[in-house]
Amino acid sequence: MADIETTSAPSPQPSAKRRLWRPMLIMLVVVLVIVAIIAGVKFAQISALMAQAKVPLPAAVVTAMHVPFDDWQPSVSAVGSMKAVRGVDVTTEVGGIVRTIGFKPGQDVEAQAMLVQLNADSDIAQLHSLEATADLAVIVLKRDKAQLAVNAVSQAQVDTDTADLKAKLAAAEQQRALVAKKTIRAPFAGRIGITSVNPGQYLNPGDKIATLQTFDPIYIDFTVPQTQLEAIAIGQQVSVTADGLSNQTFAGRISTIDTQFDATTRNITVEATVDNPKQSLVPGMFARAIVNAGTPLRYLTVPQTAITYNPYGTTVFIAISNKNDKGEEVLTAHQTFIKTGRTRGDQVAIVSGVKEGDLLITSGQMKLKNGSPVQINNSAAPLNEPTPTPQEH
Repeated sequence: MADIETTSAPSPQPSAKRRLWRPMLIMLVVVLVIVAIIAGVKFAQISALMAQAKVPLPAAVVTAMHVPFDDWQPSVSAVGSMKAVRGVDVTTEVGGIVRTIGFKPGQDVEAQAMLVQLNADSDIAQLHSLEATADLAVIVLKRDKAQLAVNAVSQAQVDTDTADLKAKLAAAEQQRALVAKKTIRAPFAGRIGITSVNPGQYLNPGDKIATLQTFDPIYIDFTVPQTQLEAIAIGQQVSVTADGLSNQTFAGRISTIDTQFDATTRNITVEATVDNPKQSLVPGMFARAIVNAGTPLRYLTVPQTAITYNPYGTTVFIAISNKNDKGEEVLTAHQTFIKTGRTRGDQVAIVSGVKEGDLLITSGQMKLKNGSPVQINNSAAPLNEPTPTPQEH
């Protein structure tokens, strides 16, 4: 049996694998190139950021001041009303027709100056009649006394004449007083107000003629709470200011403290006498009173704009001098916690956290953080007044 040779076909697997690996290799190369490009871009960006981080930050422009000690005068502040030391509505005690008016509204008048003259013709005539009757009674009494000396009349007649004379003199005096009431005079020196009375007008008893008030000195009445009564005493100095008179401060002293508290508010009324030489203060005017109480206290005093109030505490920034890498002096901001005390006007007292002479940043601190470089420019420094006045005109 003859041997039959069979020839097997060559296997296609090696060439198929080579065809599959080629695109995969190309894809892998493309991916690596893309990754390399991205890595290069990111490396360039990071290098640029690192280069920028090495550039120093520009200095922030702020205002600053060295923290000083200042005297604080303890005081009690209150609002009140001006009141005339003497004030009255001038009225008439008797009725009559106005003949003349002796003043002009708003005029200063002296005590006993004639304000209004009522018609008194009939009253004066009656006075003359009564005076004549009294003169006759004088003559009768004189004649009866002479006759009594020679026993021509009895003592009883003389006594009757004496009583009759007294009665007639009293009637004349009563009529004279009635005539005097027809002339209404100023009870004291002061300024007369607006009147609605005119010549020829009939005035009934009690009708108001005008208001007369004394302006210098003048009272201010204000109330203080029970908790501050201990700081109030008669004779203490009082400074008074009023709206419309913002550039003027008036000096006075406490003259009276009321004898009881208000049962609703627990406040007590205090009255001070204030010098008013120019009569700028007017009764009824709203005013503010500041009473100096106790000896002055010394506090570290800074503007309120320097304080930053946060939920985690009250802080300020202090400018500290340091040297940079080049050996140059630079100012950097450092935040520190503080404890504040009293306030007055634009100022606040610092109890702890800073010391005298510290260079405190008073404005511009909102753009700062610890270590921020700062540059001081006080051309627009914030207000730092204990008694500020309105800046708008």
